[in-house]
Amino acid sequence: MMKQDKFPEKKSIALLLDPDKAKGDSLQNILNVAGESNPDYIFVGGSLTFNSIDNLIDAIRKKCSLPVVLFPGNLLQLTHKADKILLLSLISGRNPELLIGNHVVAAPFLHEVKEKVISVGYILINCGAKTSVEYFSQTEAIPSNKPDIVVATAMAGEMLGLKMIYLEAGSGATNSVPTNIIKAVRENISIPIAVGGGIKKKKEIEEIFNAGADLVILGNGCEKDPQLLNDACRARDSFRNL
Repeated sequence: MMKQDKFPEKKSIALLLDPDKAKGDSLQNILNVAGESNPDYIFVGGSLTFNSIDNLIDAIRKKCSLPVVLFPGNLLQLTHKADKILLLSLISGRNPELLIGNHVVAAPFLHEVKEKVISVGYILINCGAKTSVEYFSQTEAIPSNKPDIVVATAMAGEMLGLKMIYLEAGSGATNSVPTNIIKAVRENISIPIAVGGGIKKKKEIEEIFNAGADLVILGNGCEKDPQLLNDACRARDSFRNL
């Protein structure tokens, strides 16, 4: 179990598993890699809900003891089984359901485990391709050449009391979040920064950490190349040893 008073740990790696993709042999294979490389967290969640989040968490628990964090793509993915639950507010968009509507519906359920809940400002950045998040959220991503808008949005999120800012390029993004944006956000907020989407190489992870990110979240990149998770954890370790 993770420490209750510290999330995320400085310079951390999370493996994001989608219940609709992570199953059977592919799930066992990536969990084997996770057992060897030792990321800090396993995130679970996805845009659709064909398969049960609870079943995925149960399968993870049987294979490894890494902390499981719920990264819900919709209300159907709520569960008490995770060690932590990210309450995501899509503050880069103007869809009221994703700013407060879904939160109101989820609140009675989450109130029972509110010690697990972490409020997160979710900022979607356009990094080269229209993503699933844009489609399902019915919002536009902030253009990657508008860092001032990203910074102002992150600052607003911190002042609203959110506990972490997640800079997201989106599943299937052509590129990862530009490091100049990460650096600019880091210089203007004091809460942790997570970065995910479009990350394909160890060098990118090193650059993202160097720009000021506290947590790197890997999903599709590890599905296509499990070695990326090993590389990511080595990059994390090198920063922790500085």
